[in-house]
Amino acid sequence: MDQAAALAAFDAQLRNVVRPTLDGGQFERVGPVIRCVSSAPDGWSGVEWSDVDETTADAVIAEQVRFFTEARRDFEWKYYAYDKPADLPERLLKAGLLPGEEEALMVADVADVPDVATPDGIRLVTVSDEDGLQQVKAVHDRVFGGDHTAMIDSMRERLPSGAVAPVLALAGDEAVCAARVDFHIGTDFASLWGGGTLPEWRGRGIYRALVSHRTKLAVGRGYRYLRTDALPTSRPILEKLGFTRLTTTVPYTLP
Repeated sequence: MDQAAALAAFDAQLRNVVRPTLDGGQFERVGPVIRCVSSAPDGWSGVEWSDVDETTADAVIAEQVRFFTEARRDFEWKYYAYDKPADLPERLLKAGLLPGEEEALMVADVADVPDVATPDGIRLVTVSDEDGLQQVKAVHDRVFGGDHTAMIDSMRERLPSGAVAPVLALAGDEAVCAARVDFHIGTDFASLWGGGTLPEWRGRGIYRALVSHRTKLAVGRGYRYLRTDALPTSRPILEKLGFTRLTTTVPYTLP
C-alpha cells in the first residue's frame, strides 16, 4: 500500500470534506474548520478538521468552545499528529479540552488482508434484526462497560440504508464477540469499529476472523481501504492482518 496516497485519500475523503454523518448529525464547513453537530445530546459532536496556524488557532478554538457550549453539546476536537500548528495540543489544553488515550490510525488495502479461517465451533453472522442488535449491545455493555443504547439506536436507523453492518461471532446461540463495519458511501473507505470479545473467549482467533469477515463485506461493496483507530492492545493483531499505522490521533474533549 502506498502510505502517502492512502493518508492523502483519508484526509480528502473523510476529514477535509462535508460528508454524511453516521448517526444523524450534520457536518458543516465553518471558516477554517469542519465540524459535526449531533442531532442527539448523546451523539458525537466535534471538530473533524481544521486549517489554523499560530496566529489563528487560539481564536478558532475559543469560537468552537463557545459554539458547542451554547449548543449544549459535549464536543471532541479530533487531533491528528500531522495537524498544524505543531503546538495545537498545548493550545487545546490551554482552552480547557482534555486529552484522551492516543490511538493509531490504521489503514489497510483490502487486497492485503488475508483470509482468516473461522475458529471451530464459531459462526460469524451479519446482523439484520432487532434480536441481533440486542446481542451486539449485550456484548459491548459487558466488554466495554456502560450502556450502548445510543450506539444501537444509531445502527438501527442506518441498517435500511446499508451504511452499517453489525456482525456477531456466535458459539451455539451465545454471542461471544461483536463488531461493526461502517460504509462511507461515496468514498474509498469502510471503517471497522468494536471488536469486543468476552474475556473467556479471547485468544482463540475470533477477533481476527471478524476482521477478515468484515473485509469481505467491504470488498463485496467495492471499497478499497479499511480504516480503524487502534489502541495498543489491538494494533499488533491488525499489523499481522495487513494494516499499517499512518499516524496517531488523540481526542481532546470538553464536556
